[in-house]
Amino acid sequence: MTAVLQLADVTFRRDGKQIIDGISLTVQQGEHWALLGPNGAGKSTLLGFCAAVTFPTSGTVHVLGEQMGRTELARLRRSIGYVNPRHPLQYPLTVREVVLTGITATIDIPMRWAPTADEAARADAMIATVGLSRKADDVWPTLSQGERGRTLIARALISDPQLLLLDEPTTGLDVAAREQLLETMDSLDETHPEVASILVTHHLEELPTTTTHALLIAEGRTVASGVAVQTITTENVSAAFDHPVEVGYHHGRWTARAKAGTARL
Repeated sequence: MTAVLQLADVTFRRDGKQIIDGISLTVQQGEHWALLGPNGAGKSTLLGFCAAVTFPTSGTVHVLGEQMGRTELARLRRSIGYVNPRHPLQYPLTVREVVLTGITATIDIPMRWAPTADEAARADAMIATVGLSRKADDVWPTLSQGERGRTLIARALISDPQLLLLDEPTTGLDVAAREQLLETMDSLDETHPEVASILVTHHLEELPTTTTHALLIAEGRTVASGVAVQTITTENVSAAFDHPVEVGYHHGRWTARAKAGTARL
């Protein structure tokens, strides 16, 4: 297997505070990682390393075989799909136009730029992949939060990334919209089997069934890392969240609840 991402003993300090403290991670082609931990654990900072946008204070980051600091980052980022539910869109673009901005790596359609016939066809294919063909001409302000999430996944996929990063993609979704988004993510295992992914969340219920591995962190340190079903356990999750949590696993999905006799989270 091919290593898509390698973090080696990375640390990060800000204003004298240790945010990340010696975390290592290797993600292979086709693996789907969950990055779990409480608020303030350092998940977003770690994802910044993976996205080649944040440099560690110490340690090394290799993305797609290239070391950060020794290669052109803009070129690296074109092979990384980044799904952020807080996507800062300022203009009422259609679903198709938002997806096309994944080619130009911009927020808006650039002036004097027009997609080729092949790029337009690819955009429609990605929109179909996430189940939004009927919404292709709808504008961003009219979309539900779930439809926006699926649009952003299509936007991330159109550039043919080798690594897909999802930063709390189900934030603000109701149960039905969350399940639709998770089904979309599960389908990528068939439509894009070579793509590796990292999904950041602090809710176990938000993990798709295709999750293969997990990294649990707390206070900037690794609590547990490895194959998902062996890592996302009652003991490890309780340690990461510093609270007795009962973890369940059924039909490929996880649940978490406070253990009987303890205060609710």
